[in-house]
Amino acid sequence: MHRPVADRLLDLCDYRAEEIVRRWYKDVSANRRTSSYHSLPKERCVPQAVSLYKNLRRMYFAEHPYQEVLQFLERKQYVENTYGEGIPLHEAIYALILMKRHIWLYAEFQAVFSTVLDMYQALESVNRTVLLFDYAIYIVVQKYKEMDRQKVPD
Repeated sequence: MHRPVADRLLDLCDYRAEEIVRRWYKDVSANRRTSSYHSLPKERCVPQAVSLYKNLRRMYFAEHPYQEVLQFLERKQYVENTYGEGIPLHEAIYALILMKRHIWLYAEFQAVFSTVLDMYQALESVNRTVLLFDYAIYIVVQKYKEMDRQKVPD
């Protein structure tokens, strides 16, 4: 009997977070759309990315996933750290998009979706995971705008 695809995918994110983040960091630190990350040392952005992947299961199965994503980002001061590093909003968003993309690239590399049934069941997992990252993107935009308003003198 096959384990549900979501469980396999979330296990992958949890147990292989460092490997996925290593690939993500290589991408984000060289991508032309994320030039502000090029000079950031690994120690600054890797731990937050690892933490996001390792906490994805909690967000995925939360009764109120938006609140769970918000609490995670606040607890880890994700937006404050990114904003404080001087990462422009569009690059912070693209870095999240790359994080989402690297889940699927790694899952494909690991052959998590090996049968047609797996691929069909993966659609639900993909949709839910995309929703979590969409929430994160929305929250990042909202928080950046709030921090910009606080920065501007009256």
